[in-house]
Amino acid sequence: MIATVRAVGFLCLWLVVYQVKGSYIPAEMNRTIQNLLHHYKIPASQIFDGKPIFSRESPSSKIEMVYMSSVLDMYEKMFGHMLKQLPTPSSASDAPTGAGEDVRKQLTYILKKVQDLKRHHYQKQDQFLQKLYSVRHIQIDNFVIQNKALWELPGLYQQASALPDNGVMRRRRRRQAQRKTQLRV
Repeated sequence: MIATVRAVGFLCLWLVVYQVKGSYIPAEMNRTIQNLLHHYKIPASQIFDGKPIFSRESPSSKIEMVYMSSVLDMYEKMFGHMLKQLPTPSSASDAPTGAGEDVRKQLTYILKKVQDLKRHHYQKQDQFLQKLYSVRHIQIDNFVIQNKALWELPGLYQQASALPDNGVMRRRRRRQAQRKTQLRV
């Protein structure tokens, strides 16, 4: 009997904790979204067509890697542009061909190294940057996209609300682990 009461009490506590954790969307905001969805009504087949407006993947916390990927992308474009600006070997008959070809080989070599680095170490960050670029080009004046974005807002809002909490918990666990190791020494 006591074990059953404990189990029920534990289950209730567990449900309360997880319900509180998932309640990042205020009730007023939820009602407002529902009212807007009724106002901007479109067929369900257009809303649930399998193509969400915003990606459902949570962003990585390695912002430095994303920045480096963007910098490497800029270098790749710049070296490609520099190669295009070099005179072609046939049009540069009056210039010494040794120096021009040497610069071309060097630029090609550096460009290849930058591309290899991006391909081997920065593919995920490149994909993440592409997602960022696609978010900037969403057609905000499209009625279907506006409605689909309203449908996606509660889940996205909940995910965005949980991200800062995850970082705080990670830092808290790190501090606690440091304290434990300091006490042992």
